[in-house]
Amino acid sequence: MSTPAQPSAGPDAEPDGPEDRLRRFATIWSRAIFPSTATSLTRPEFERHLLPLARTLSDTLHARPFDAAAANQVGGALVAAHCTDPDALSSTLGVVDSYLVLYCGSNGPSPLTTEDSRSRCARIQHAVAAGFTQALRERTLAEQEAIARSALTARTDAEQALHATEARFRAVFKDAAIGIGIADLDGNVLEVNDTLTRMFGGLENHVLSHRVNEWVHPEDSPHVWRFYNELVRGEREHYRVEKPYYRNDGTVLWTNLTVSLLRDSEGRPEYQLALLEDTTERRLLNLRLRYEATHDALTGLPNRTLFFERLEKALSAGDGSRFGLCYLDLDGFKAINDSLGHAAGDRLLVEVADRLQSCATAPGEMVARLGGDEFVALTTNFDSPAEVDELACRILGVLATPIRLDGRELTVRGSIGVVEGPAGERSAAEVLRSADITMYRAKSAGGNRFELADSEADARAITRHGLTTALPAALERGEFFIEYQPLVHLGDGTVHGAEALVRWCHPQHGVLGPDRFIALAEHTGLIVPLGRWVLEESVRQANFWQERRTDGGPLRINVNLSPAQLHHPQLVAETIDVLERSGLEAGALCLEVTESALIGADEDLLKPLRQLAEMGVDIALDDFGTGYSNLANLRRLPVSVLKLDRSFTQGMQHHPADPVDLKIVEGIVSLAHSLDLAVTVEGVETGAQAEQLRQLGCDTAQGWYYARPGAPDRIHSLLLADAV
Repeated sequence: MSTPAQPSAGPDAEPDGPEDRLRRFATIWSRAIFPSTATSLTRPEFERHLLPLARTLSDTLHARPFDAAAANQVGGALVAAHCTDPDALSSTLGVVDSYLVLYCGSNGPSPLTTEDSRSRCARIQHAVAAGFTQALRERTLAEQEAIARSALTARTDAEQALHATEARFRAVFKDAAIGIGIADLDGNVLEVNDTLTRMFGGLENHVLSHRVNEWVHPEDSPHVWRFYNELVRGEREHYRVEKPYYRNDGTVLWTNLTVSLLRDSEGRPEYQLALLEDTTERRLLNLRLRYEATHDALTGLPNRTLFFERLEKALSAGDGSRFGLCYLDLDGFKAINDSLGHAAGDRLLVEVADRLQSCATAPGEMVARLGGDEFVALTTNFDSPAEVDELACRILGVLATPIRLDGRELTVRGSIGVVEGPAGERSAAEVLRSADITMYRAKSAGGNRFELADSEADARAITRHGLTTALPAALERGEFFIEYQPLVHLGDGTVHGAEALVRWCHPQHGVLGPDRFIALAEHTGLIVPLGRWVLEESVRQANFWQERRTDGGPLRINVNLSPAQLHHPQLVAETIDVLERSGLEAGALCLEVTESALIGADEDLLKPLRQLAEMGVDIALDDFGTGYSNLANLRRLPVSVLKLDRSFTQGMQHHPADPVDLKIVEGIVSLAHSLDLAVTVEGVETGAQAEQLRQLGCDTAQGWYYARPGAPDRIHSLLLADAV
């Protein structure tokens, strides 16, 4: 056996004391056997573990009487410390042979002779080897026994687990809530559970007598049998589909079917396992829910959801197909609801729905209720656009027959917007928007009629809607400005004042006149803040002119009041506040109110005008002559100026002028002056018109003959011209 190299002899080679020499021996021992030791200890930790064993060897070497049995225990301790490799024993014996006497020979109470030390060291080696061998043998036998016991336990557990698994499978197979069937690769049904038997009618032999590929149903998905063939060929491990079956009594069973491939121990396909979940009731419920979600609860007609599905399908069709749409809204339905109640209104809608259905019975035609009293008829089966018009006529025709409700006969009228065209050019939303716009055109034309969609009319309506939605932000962003048109005194040609005319500088459409947005502002209620802004700006500008004017006469400012402003409760207070903050005299302000706004006005409406007139503010009756022109009504109106409509001046364009128009103007002027009312004429475009109006006694005039509406500094230029 090989032994480690001897330490070099020198003055510092030997340790000082017995304990140091013992530790040196343990260090040499650990270095020798650590590489072949299967331990989780580090080498210093392993060295400390060997130190008590080295002390045992040292004590055994010096024992009297000598007994090597303790060295036997050292060999066993090495095995316990996982030093079971044969090299570990060989290296240990080499270390004991070479270093035990060298480092531990002088540690005893009396020195040993060299021959005695060598004899004892040899016997210690034999004892260590014997102890190591005995311990290793016992450990090996114990491990073998543990392995055998574990193998037996594992085999027993496996048999028990297999039995439990088979029992559980049988329990699951028999009592499962879903149908389970096993078939071979040829499709022969080998075994089914009770649930599957009940699903197919309750007779097991009726199921087992079939083959899988015999259960074909007309509503099978195209890929069902492709999946099946791939599975039995071993190309697919499983598939899941929705599949209907015919029961024994001919009824249909709907299932969620999952089929899995079972392979043998070598991986070859052997059986197919089918799991069937009965979804028949769920499918019927889904169909019912689908119907309720796509049909109107009151009339039973398709609702907006289903209509859009059909419309999108019609619009996506190719091959040059066309579509026709009739959008119907009942005229005056709100009045029926308000007078007879909603229950009567609902019965009326049901009757209307029944009549509409009778108009659209051909293939490719459908009627839907979009909500409220709005219905739509869609057709895709026609040869010419005239047939769509005929459908609209049929709808109006069936509505013409009175409907009897609660002992009353009600005549139902409707307005229809008709859209017809090729598929693929517009989206469903665009088509319905065009039909809606066209329907409102028919309603505006008096109702009980249909109108055909017009792209230009649609564009105008869309533009109006865009302007309506942009109005509030436009006022906040300061997009409005005011132009002023001079009011000229017909007697001497001097500038008497100016009318404030609001304009909108739209980012996309450019400068818009009041005819493009005032009605929209009236409809949305924005006319009140817009009118307040116009009043503030105009009064401020009038005061600025007044301060720059040198002749001292007041320069009047005319501001239009809309009907909505007349009803505003703060009209008087806000007007007073504007005048006070600007410093303008009340007599320099004239508020223009259209004649139509004051027709039939009660005292509550006239009260704020009276209050303003008492303050000195002039009230002008604008567009006089366009309404009923109830001259007797002038006595009760708090007006001081009549402003003749431009239609009178247009009649004076011809030469000679229409004598009837001249007589009418002359009579109005005479009457106005008798009531102490001044007369202003609009639309003067020629000098001849101005001269005729002067001779008729009109007081002031405005029009392009004098100046077009423009920036406020142009008024100053006109004033300078008057001075010249």
